[in-house]
Amino acid sequence: MESMKRVRKAVFPVAGLGTRFLPATKAVPKEMLTVVDRPVIQYVVDEAREAGIEHFIFVTGRNKAVIEDHFDIQFELYDTLAQRGKDEQLARLQRLQPAPGQTSFTRQQVPMGLGHAVWCARELVGDEPFALLLPDMIMQSEKSCTKAMVELYEETGNNIIAVQECDPAEAHKYGIVGRGEDTHHGFRITEMVEKPKTGTAPSNLYINGRYILQPEIFGILEGQEKGAGNEIQLTDAMLKLEKQQAFYGYHYQGRTFDCGSPEGFVEANVAFALWRSDMNENMAGVIRTLLDEVSPSERRGAAF
Repeated sequence: MESMKRVRKAVFPVAGLGTRFLPATKAVPKEMLTVVDRPVIQYVVDEAREAGIEHFIFVTGRNKAVIEDHFDIQFELYDTLAQRGKDEQLARLQRLQPAPGQTSFTRQQVPMGLGHAVWCARELVGDEPFALLLPDMIMQSEKSCTKAMVELYEETGNNIIAVQECDPAEAHKYGIVGRGEDTHHGFRITEMVEKPKTGTAPSNLYINGRYILQPEIFGILEGQEKGAGNEIQLTDAMLKLEKQQAFYGYHYQGRTFDCGSPEGFVEANVAFALWRSDMNENMAGVIRTLLDEVSPSERRGAAF
């Protein structure tokens, strides 16, 4: 524990095609679709920043250059805002701006699964523990999920996985963990099962897209064979790492929105709009009006 390295880096796998959002994602990366007034990826980066992350590593693919541009300085925009006296907007953009050298980008090139995407970041991460945040999943809570995970890591010095409860009948849709003894602010993970058969899940605690992993995972991923979906699965590599190192679970109590699905994306927009003091009253009224005015038959007719 005395030589435990701090979690300074975070990996964001952003190479996915976003086919569930076509045609919106034909030219715009799904990570750049906006929830209220910020791209989805901005929420995830902000969560990592709140946890003390200093280096943001993006594993990208083709047609994702706009993500890199988003986290860069736009001199013309900043100058225009300054000249027009838009000081508040300018200050907000500058607060969100990573410092020079804080962002790195690498290409996955071939879509071979989450495990392969993580492996592509190996040279940028180096021999350090790192946070892994899936950008489709955005969180809403008073305290950052990743921040709480970092605190648990500092108590245990081991791998950390964030989990939440799901309906037991839905457990077969997720990666599920087995819960062991409570320790510190988490619990010992006794097993991990990817999409267990109905009725066989060790619990109803599903992995919600946030991890802190030791760098030894890269050596395992190096020789990892393809698994489900003919892709290199991160869960398969974690199961091997579990034989060498302990895994702990952090039971996250906030809201998680799966912005990789249209339903989750719309839900996130509603929830974050209602969460804002400058929008809450107006949006609550709009939602109530729409529920009263739009009949079930009209709702069915709007589907395509």
